Amino acid sequence: MHTVAVLLVEPIVGFDAAIPSLCFSEATDDADAPLYRVVTCSTDGGPVRAIGGYTITPEAGPEVLADADTVIVPGTKIDGPRFEGTLPAELRAVLDTIRPGTRLVSICTGAFVLAAAGFLDGRDVTTHWKYGAQLRRLYPRVGLVDHVLFTDDGDVLTSAGLAAGLDLCLHLIRTDHGAAVANKVARHCVIPPGREGTQAQFVDAPVPARGPGSTVAVRDWALRNLAENLGVERLARRAGMSVRTFNRRFREETGQTPGAWVLRRRLDHARELLEATDRPVDAVARDAGFGTGASLRAHLRRDTGMTPLGYRRVFRPAVGA
Repeated sequence: MHTVAVLLVEPIVGFDAAIPSLCFSEATDDADAPLYRVVTCSTDGGPVRAIGGYTITPEAGPEVLADADTVIVPGTKIDGPRFEGTLPAELRAVLDTIRPGTRLVSICTGAFVLAAAGFLDGRDVTTHWKYGAQLRRLYPRVGLVDHVLFTDDGDVLTSAGLAAGLDLCLHLIRTDHGAAVANKVARHCVIPPGREGTQAQFVDAPVPARGPGSTVAVRDWALRNLAENLGVERLARRAGMSVRTFNRRFREETGQTPGAWVLRRRLDHARELLEATDRPVDAVARDAGFGTGASLRAHLRRDTGMTPLGYRRVFRPAVGA
C-alpha cells in the first residue's frame, strides 16, 4: 500500500494539516479497500502547536519518513525556513532520512521547508499568493510560478494555500488511480472534482453567482452538452453578452479562459468514460466533444502522457483494450 507521511512542522497551519488525511483516507478501490496509508508525524513524535491556539498530536515520529512513498509538508510559520532562508539542524536531520525518489509535496508555506532543504532547486513551484515574493527572495534557485493553484514537476508537487491543497491532493489521487476514484473523494468532501493547476488562485473582483452578468448558467449548460460546439461565440450568445464581455466575466469567475475551461471539462469526461465503459475510443471522443479519436489521443497524451487505450489499461484493467 502506498504510504503518505504528513510531516507537521510547528507552528503548523491546522487546515492544511488536515487535508491529506481527509482526502487520501477516502480513496478506495471497487471493493472499498483503502488505496493509501496516511500517517501524520512530527520531528520528535510529540504534539505540534498549531496556529490558532490548539495542538495536534501526530501518530508517529520521524521514522516513518524513511519508508514513505509520498511525503507532504503542510503550511507552517517556522522561523528559519519562512523568514531567514535557513533550516534548523534537527529538521534537516529528519528530512535527510527521506529516500531518494520519494514523491515530495508541499501545501501553502510548506514549500519554504522543502526549499530550505534544497529539494526545490530548479523546480517549478508555487505557494500562497501572499508569500510568493518572499519565497523568491529567500530561495532564488527555486522556479516560482506565481498565482497558480498547484504545480506538478513529476516527483515534486506544490500547491497554493488552504483550499488549493484539496485540489492538489485530488490531482495526486487522479494521477495515481484515475478520475473515478478522485471524483468519489471529491463527492465525500462536497467539493467540485478538482480545479486545474494553472487556474488562478483568486478572483480579483466579486461577481454575481447567477443572474444577469453571470456565466454560471452557461457553464451548467456546457457541462450537459460537451459534445456540442462550445466555441466562445456561441457561449457568449447564450449568455446574452458580447464576446469581449463574456471572456472577461468568464475569467473573473473561473480564473480560466472559456477555451481552457471547456478543454478541461472534456478531458475529465473522456477519462471517466474510458474508465467506466468499454465504448470505442471514437465514440468516447464524440461524446466528450473531441470529434475524432485522433483529437482525443492528441489532447490526452499532452494531459497524461498516455493514449486512450493505454489510459484504459492502467485505470480499468478488467476491460480489454
